[in-house]
Amino acid sequence: MTMTLVVLIAVLVVLFIFGGVKIIPQQSAYVVERLGKYHNTLNAGVNYIIPFVDRVGYRHTLKEQTVDIPEQVCITRDNVQVGVDGVLFMQVIDPQMASYGISNYGMSVIQLAQTTMRSEIGKIDLDKTFEERTQINSAIVSAVNEASRTWGVKILRYEIKNIVPPDTVLKAMEKQMQAEREKRASILQSEGEKQSAINVAEGQKQKVVLESEASRQRQINEATGQAEAIRAVAEATADGLKVVSQSIKAEGGMEAVQLRVAEKFVEQFGQVAKQGTTMILPANFGDMASLIATAMSVVKAGK
Repeated sequence: MTMTLVVLIAVLVVLFIFGGVKIIPQQSAYVVERLGKYHNTLNAGVNYIIPFVDRVGYRHTLKEQTVDIPEQVCITRDNVQVGVDGVLFMQVIDPQMASYGISNYGMSVIQLAQTTMRSEIGKIDLDKTFEERTQINSAIVSAVNEASRTWGVKILRYEIKNIVPPDTVLKAMEKQMQAEREKRASILQSEGEKQSAINVAEGQKQKVVLESEASRQRQINEATGQAEAIRAVAEATADGLKVVSQSIKAEGGMEAVQLRVAEKFVEQFGQVAKQGTTMILPANFGDMASLIATAMSVVKAGK
């Protein structure tokens, strides 16, 4: 009987000891109450509490939590009703305050986020709600963190998921966007036509300039060619005259000149006689020698 009692006591002691062992998972925290009052917070690892005296009152995860914010109807500054929902990310940073600071911090965060959302949406027009999501998100995070200081949680970020205007507003927005796209298309087309006209005018201008430059260069080349030709003819004539002059000065030169003058005289006289039936002759035409002598006097005077 005594042995049985000892074994029973030993079993009760072992059960008592093992009953107080608590293994806390990573990123978790247990709040321990002793006789109904807060005693301490157990962190990850092996911990021990006194059975029947201490108990785990609250269990918290220290991981980042995702909280879905249900859709709600908000009214913009220009009196348009829109449905807005979002998602909130928070984390428990003080297990004791999260246990005793508020009864349900998750529900409180959702309610506060919704009221703040309605307030922020009411400050802006419908067109701005799509552009200023970042500002709205920051305002909600700041407002919820300000109110949750005694809740032991921290709001990390908030993101708006959807902003849904009424069907009538959506249709009006679609028409507005269609009109805006058509306006941009018309502007782009007119800009293209303008640029095309400018390019054509610029091409015509360059064409005229190039043609005038070509004409000017052609005239210069022609003038240069004519000048070279005149210079070449003059030089050739001068050379011919020098040769004739030298030939006249040579022995028998004057006799050759007289013969040449006589030949030309007779040739020109024959041409005159062919062109008309009436001729006026000088009084001394019969004296050929006298005429040749007169021509020779002109040649000698030119020397």
